[in-house]
Amino acid sequence: MQTKPLSARDVLTPDALAMLQRIAESGSFAAAARAAGMVPSALTYRVRQIEEALDVLLFDRSSRQARLTEAGRELLREGARLLVEIDAVANRVRRVATGWEAQFTVAVDSIIDRTVVLELCAKFFDLNPPTRLKLRDETLSGTLEALTSGQADLALGLVAEGSSVAGLQLRPLGSQRFVFAVAPHHPLAGRPEPLSDETIRAHRAVAVADSVQRGGGLTVGLLGGQDVFTVPGMPAKLEAQLRGLGCGFLPECLAQPYIDTGRLVPRRVERAERHIHSSYAWRKTAEATHGKALDWWLARLESPLTRSALLGRRPGRPA
Repeated sequence: MQTKPLSARDVLTPDALAMLQRIAESGSFAAAARAAGMVPSALTYRVRQIEEALDVLLFDRSSRQARLTEAGRELLREGARLLVEIDAVANRVRRVATGWEAQFTVAVDSIIDRTVVLELCAKFFDLNPPTRLKLRDETLSGTLEALTSGQADLALGLVAEGSSVAGLQLRPLGSQRFVFAVAPHHPLAGRPEPLSDETIRAHRAVAVADSVQRGGGLTVGLLGGQDVFTVPGMPAKLEAQLRGLGCGFLPECLAQPYIDTGRLVPRRVERAERHIHSSYAWRKTAEATHGKALDWWLARLESPLTRSALLGRRPGRPA
């Protein structure tokens, strides 16, 4: 009796993908077998089954190390995405059963006040919910991507461009005024105001990297031909400008304490004053299907004081 050949669906199981990842990380079939509690021949046989079903070679066996081929790397990249989707399905199933999400992820843009986010997290944990809470640091269009890709359930600090994306529910978070500021020892600190674009272009700008995974992402406030020092988030941008490593715009609420103490010097520029409007957003579903964690966060965000604080404006600070 002839055995029916295995198909891709037969072999591409979560366990098989985890096994392939283990081999890639260890660089050795023998080491991966030991970690899995298998004999090496059994692990090798399973890999060959997968390769035969896909009709590709996943590992280059020409050296002593197990190195992924390009096809193998692509399989693991896509496999990681599939595992995330499987977890998301399980999460939704558990939410339907209990009303609470098994995990709730908040994508937090770099313009958002982290202290306020953690204060909200503390209040959430006071409920002793069955939900695991996860925060993701994002910037610019990466904040939107985290939400639309299903990697986050709620996004704080979406820039206005996100408002045109279908399938999202958005609410305004507020507006932030940005000021152009430099360290006192920076060359621009002593130049006549208002600073022209030509004057600014001659000096290095500090820019926050867009955290989007695909595509070029957004750039804000940069001039063509200007040297750029790219940093991972707004706290790093502030630190770089305090050290005089470059110039650029900062949220007024973030810069003001350092302006008050003389560690930053605000400079008027010829360009129009910059205000950034941001939102918070979640994926559209019927309200009756919302998990309890999402409902809790949305209820907190209905407070104007909470929204203002997330943008760095506390009672006593200028609005």
